[in-house]
Amino acid sequence: MTSNAGAVNNPKRKLDDYASDDLVPPPSAVRMRKDQLAPSSFTDDSRPRHHSPSSSSTPSSSSSSSMMPSSLASSSGRLQFFVRLLSGGNTLVLQTESTDSVKSVHEKIQFITGIPIIEQRLIYRGKQLQWEQTLAECEVQNDAGLQLVGRMRSTGHPQAWQLINDLVSQIFDLCKGQNPRPSSRIKTRLTEFLTMTPRNDAEQAAEHLQIFLSSCAPAALVMLYMSQAKVNKDTADESIRQFVNSSKSVLPKPIYMQCAPIVLEFCKLLSGAAGVDDSLYGLCRSSLGGIVESIGISRWESNGKDVIALGDIFPFVRELGVKLSRALDPSMESLNAFMGPSLSDVRDFTAFMRPVRNVIGDHVAICSPIAFPLQEECGTSEEGSKRYGMPYYREQIKCLHDIYFDLLEKLELCLKKMEELFVGKEKGEGEPFALGWSQYLAILKEINGISKLFKGSEDEFWKKMRQRRVSLCFLIVKFAKRSEDHRWILEHKEVTNFEARRHLAKMMLPEVKDEYEELHEMLIDRSQLLSESFEYIAHADPESLRGGLFMEFKNEEATGPGVLREWFFLVCQAIFNPQNALFVACPNDRRRFFPNPASKVDPLHLEYFSFSGRVIALALMHKIQVGVVFDRVFFLQLSGKNISLDDIRDADPYLYSSCKQILEMDPEMVDQDTLALTFVREVEELGSRKVVELCPNGRSTMVTSKNREQYVELLIQHRFVTSIAEQVAHFAQGFADIITTLRLQKSFFQSLDLEDLDWMLHGSETAVSVEDWKAHTDYNGYKESDPQISWFWKIVGCMSAEQRKVLLFFWTSIKYLPVEGFGGLASRLYIYKTRESYDRLPSSHTCFYRLCFPPYPSMDVMQDRLRIITQEHVGCSFGTW
Repeated sequence: MTSNAGAVNNPKRKLDDYASDDLVPPPSAVRMRKDQLAPSSFTDDSRPRHHSPSSSSTPSSSSSSSMMPSSLASSSGRLQFFVRLLSGGNTLVLQTESTDSVKSVHEKIQFITGIPIIEQRLIYRGKQLQWEQTLAECEVQNDAGLQLVGRMRSTGHPQAWQLINDLVSQIFDLCKGQNPRPSSRIKTRLTEFLTMTPRNDAEQAAEHLQIFLSSCAPAALVMLYMSQAKVNKDTADESIRQFVNSSKSVLPKPIYMQCAPIVLEFCKLLSGAAGVDDSLYGLCRSSLGGIVESIGISRWESNGKDVIALGDIFPFVRELGVKLSRALDPSMESLNAFMGPSLSDVRDFTAFMRPVRNVIGDHVAICSPIAFPLQEECGTSEEGSKRYGMPYYREQIKCLHDIYFDLLEKLELCLKKMEELFVGKEKGEGEPFALGWSQYLAILKEINGISKLFKGSEDEFWKKMRQRRVSLCFLIVKFAKRSEDHRWILEHKEVTNFEARRHLAKMMLPEVKDEYEELHEMLIDRSQLLSESFEYIAHADPESLRGGLFMEFKNEEATGPGVLREWFFLVCQAIFNPQNALFVACPNDRRRFFPNPASKVDPLHLEYFSFSGRVIALALMHKIQVGVVFDRVFFLQLSGKNISLDDIRDADPYLYSSCKQILEMDPEMVDQDTLALTFVREVEELGSRKVVELCPNGRSTMVTSKNREQYVELLIQHRFVTSIAEQVAHFAQGFADIITTLRLQKSFFQSLDLEDLDWMLHGSETAVSVEDWKAHTDYNGYKESDPQISWFWKIVGCMSAEQRKVLLFFWTSIKYLPVEGFGGLASRLYIYKTRESYDRLPSSHTCFYRLCFPPYPSMDVMQDRLRIITQEHVGCSFGTW
């Protein structure tokens, strides 16, 4: 770790400054049980031996270092050998003279471990060594492995100990070349070890898994992986991968989570031995990230108990921060602009950041957002750290601060570069695209999460995003995925455009399935359109509706997407028809609707509101414009927001005007009771009028200059909230049935502006452009230069706006185009030449956007045929399939 002063005085210090730092806590921070000692830290006189600088940078725990080969060559008569403790301790590395007695070895083991000599038994090559013998007489070789088996009888998992002991012994033989052809027994033993792990007792499982660590099996496997012999390296690679992957698939999830210390140990050993770019290390790091993302991390270092603590995980955050920074570095744009950060690095960064951010976030909740330079308070000083149980917070907070500024600065440059490429596209230089862009959004999300920890940083983040709005919206539309949580963007929708907001909203809706078997089938009589549609939709299992719909009208052959589009249009027109008393049109804008307070004239009205909510959600899910829009008072309630006076302007112009006058009147006139108003509202219900009190004792509470704002607020509340609360609630529930939850339903409407929903539900409000129509039409059998095609477009150009809509509906079952016009349709349109007689009317295949007609002999004949099909009562229901 670099000095504190550097991080404080230079908040934008580049992460490359950390590149040479240790990727793990210093040796003093390594956690170790009191009964576990680092064998390699002891010489033959049992005094602590200082680590060399190179060894200290290896991110392996003391328990694992014992398995690595010693760099010391034994002198003549001097031995170095391993003693594996089968009592739960670590493997010891002892150095003695070959003339020393076996008893002296027992005494050293007692001095180090505290195990009484009387309980010790040393086994070498299958034989117990006798106390009075010398090591030379026992033929103990240099780098030999001895087994301490005296306490085997006291262990709770003797089979597991024996199994792992045999595994480690076999690995030693492979490393020493005694078995030049590795067998599959290593993988078999690992599978056996996982298979015998207790499934129903978490404590027993923890003890069982601890054996794998205590016997130094991870270190032995990594030692084999670093072997010069390729066959050994391949065996270790396959074995470690199998263990890491199988533990997730074989063990129940609660038990698998206890494998975290083992996977952490593999990560530490591999990063030091093979490096952080090694593929096997990457697998272990990703597996560890997945575990800690699920279980979180401890806020304190463990006191003898194996847990994953902040100090264990933060080195990975720092490592990944460095890698992402380098991948985004504009100075290497020739390579990085295209490739960018790897998917695995970004995923791992996200996985490790979440638990780290949660732990530090708890600190922020106590002390408010962290200000820089750091103050000696709230756990950032040494004394404060101890008080809050946060021994590493100061350094980690500073490092996170550097990560935030460095990644934000580099990503801002990347987004700026993207926008420069967009300008090139407008000049006709081709479609700009780089693989690296696909990871930018995920990194931005994590940077935004970090920004919440530091005072002023979140505002700075969104300020930069507003400046890079064009590239941010491009990333959202291109790379935002349905499976991801996008609330961090939706909370700041001012940095997005309509296209981005629409994309995010649609991803909250289910995806329409292609398999016919999974579609909800409907066969509906046109004469009973609303009632039969209600039966099919209102009583269906929501899950069946989320797959998609298959629609057919009775006594008609046409089926497919075109018929479904027609049904959506017709059923929505029926739902919002004021004659059905479900919705009321706004006086100032007849396209806009809100629930009718008098809908209770129909006993099933609430069920019909649930049905309506389902239909609207399904229309949005199928991307069909139905030609209706919601009034602001309805939209705001679905969004969970309050309604103000300005919001009711279109819904009730008279009430709006009256309330404005009350609020703007001279106070003295109001207090003189000029208006003669009390806190009541007169409503008409089922043909009779009644008075409703707006507050307790409302009949006798006079409206004054002091309470008139409250009166107006209560009046609006009753008129547009209380009186239609049940209707809105049932509509919202029906919508939520399709979108899966009420929480998502509210988020859906909160993510949009009212104008956004208008464009999604109603479609384009501009007149149909003949030029745009023509530009998106192709021909089959005809050529654009044929007279029939020339006549056709001249006739269309002379049609009224409504006739064009009817023709478009006849052709495609679409009456309202997307906001992008014809370019927003799923396909281009087609005109097909048929061989039918001239007296036949045009026909259409609405599913494929095909209009078919014979080569009429004159423009007058064609105009007559088109005039017939553009009549409202004829233009519907002519699509064939």
